[in-house]
Amino acid sequence: MDIFLSKFLPLLVYPLGLACFLVLLTLFIKKQQRLRNVVLIAALLLLWVGGNRWFSYALARSLEWQNLPAAELPHADVIVVLGGGTQPAEYPRPMVEVNSAGDRVLYAAKLYEQGLAPHILLSGGNITWMADSSTSTPASEMADILALTRVPADAIWLENKSLNTAENASFCKEILQAKGIRSIILVTSAMHMPRAKALFERQGLQVIPAPVDFTITQAGWDSATQLNIPNQIINFFPNASSLSLTTNVLKEYFGIIVYGLDEAVLP
Repeated sequence: MDIFLSKFLPLLVYPLGLACFLVLLTLFIKKQQRLRNVVLIAALLLLWVGGNRWFSYALARSLEWQNLPAAELPHADVIVVLGGGTQPAEYPRPMVEVNSAGDRVLYAAKLYEQGLAPHILLSGGNITWMADSSTSTPASEMADILALTRVPADAIWLENKSLNTAENASFCKEILQAKGIRSIILVTSAMHMPRAKALFERQGLQVIPAPVDFTITQAGWDSATQLNIPNQIINFFPNASSLSLTTNVLKEYFGIIVYGLDEAVLP
């Protein structure tokens, strides 16, 4: 039930869900026209601001650029990769596939080939009522992708019980503690890194962040902020991709607040 509520309740406060709720609310406000108009305007503003490229980019950059890639990463005992970058091999997919966060697995393979750690710990389980498949987990799917690279099977460890980032950190800590390991290179999406890093550090682990899957690049940021009239006119109007980006960032901020990580993450 806790997992369900953690997935469901935020939908009511994300821009799209809250705007839909406000529009539905107007159906019950028939006699108070002024209040009805205020609620409709609030719903419109939520969608307009949330879908605005300037707003979504600035919000995403506030998280993604907290842990910019180091020119040279130090060595560690293990590379920990958080799930979320794969899709199960369900018909008609011919194999396990990667999604937009699939950079996590590929970057982990690159770091391993560079000799930065002797093992890779893949972390991620299935929420059964949300999972596309009951025969695989994000951890095992990442292992299938790594099998296509030069990472040997005996260098790969699996943690396939965790259902969220807090459990990623907790269950990985159990595995690593049993092996006497405290130093890790943590690989996850740049937007997710501040929350993930703080949760793993809360477990007493020494975390070297290795973020990938950046949404906001320097070129993209320059394009969004430079004085280019045609481009800025387009940026002013809401679009679905910016609304999705805003939602993803808010998900991270809500997680930071819920887990009491604001002092460790927020400026």
